[in-house]
Amino acid sequence: MQTSTTFDIAGMRITRNLGVVRGITVRSPTIAQGLMGGLKGFIGGNIDSYADMCEQARAQAFQLLVEHAQSLGANAVVGIRYESSEVGGQQSAATEVLCYGTAVVVEPLG
Repeated sequence: MQTSTTFDIAGMRITRNLGVVRGITVRSPTIAQGLMGGLKGFIGGNIDSYADMCEQARAQAFQLLVEHAQSLGANAVVGIRYESSEVGGQQSAATEVLCYGTAVVVEPLG
């Protein structure tokens, strides 16, 4: 599966547009991540445990996007974007990550 944040893929021609595809996941920190993040919050700096959680969420959302595109018969996704937001309150805060793009069928130029 070829993917791109642009609306084309070098050396390829889009022959079919199959529509919008997406992958969405909602993650909350593990107990260990929450404890480490809370401690790091007191002293400042990058909160590695939260960064790891967010990267895992992005990777899962991307994988779900690819699976959605494959289920439509696509061999590529163009215009990929990510959005994220917090869901829940302070007591049950979680991060929602949405990955979306356009599923297409591509073939080599010439």
